[in-house]
Amino acid sequence: MSSSSQSRLRVAVIGVGYLGRFHALIYSRHPEVELVGVVDADPARARAIADEAGCAVFADAAALIAHGVDAVSVVVPTTAHLEAAAPFLSCGIHVLLEKPIATTAEEGRELVRLADENGATLQIGHVERFNAGVMALAQRIEVPRYIEAQRMGGFVERATDVDVVSDLMIHDIDIILSLIGAEISHISAVGTSVLTEHVDIANARLEFTNGAVANVVASRVSERTTRRIRVFQPRRYLALDFIAQTIDIAAPHQVEGEPRPRIERERVQVEAVKPLDCEIAAFVETVRGGGAPLVDGRTGLKALEVALEVRARIGA
Repeated sequence: MSSSSQSRLRVAVIGVGYLGRFHALIYSRHPEVELVGVVDADPARARAIADEAGCAVFADAAALIAHGVDAVSVVVPTTAHLEAAAPFLSCGIHVLLEKPIATTAEEGRELVRLADENGATLQIGHVERFNAGVMALAQRIEVPRYIEAQRMGGFVERATDVDVVSDLMIHDIDIILSLIGAEISHISAVGTSVLTEHVDIANARLEFTNGAVANVVASRVSERTTRRIRVFQPRRYLALDFIAQTIDIAAPHQVEGEPRPRIERERVQVEAVKPLDCEIAAFVETVRGGGAPLVDGRTGLKALEVALEVRARIGA
């Protein structure tokens, strides 16, 4: 990293569409970051976001690398992840890469290899890991035996270049893998296309080597928006509502003189945070401190591999 611990981190954003714009604006407000510039295939879009964020426009990755940068956010379509991120990783420049890590496992492995060989941090943008509700839920999980996740919403035109498994379900796959912490032994799945050429609604059952099971539903053609995950473990049930940022907890409580325990219920209101702000702040802290990201390249690759297997089981 070319900047010292006292100087600001020189950062750029590659791809400033809907989500990339937020990356640029968040960096522009970060006290430890100098937003050097942006790159986008649409010059007019790049200029508009650069003016809004107060930075320069660069023609391409080569121009940005020549100018000097410590880290980048890569926020381009998934099919372009390897092409867009590889030049930076090859130069040892740290990368925050939007999820999923790539379209294929081979491309994902190549990104991990480039990061390892060149000493670059590779963080994958599984932003839900920085959701305050998810973090609060994870702190309360001990031995999950069954997890049920639902992520359903209406159709949105953007992100239809990928199926609902890679677009939405992969969030919950990543969360579930982190909570259970065991290898998957079997996957079964069903799904279908509705409005696009890709799978728009899907259900997957994940079985783990430690006996845990997860059932995951994702839809982008539902009338109502639902973001919920329920966890069953010995003597405790927990349910997180992502939208309300509440965790409902039920657990037995033995009352003296009564033959059976009572089920006591509690609702925890989680103080909401902006997950993307937290994700970017964590990336900056990791790069400056030299630690390991919460969701590194291998973690992102594992989530992709499971998502690809789910898609294969569907027959997509």
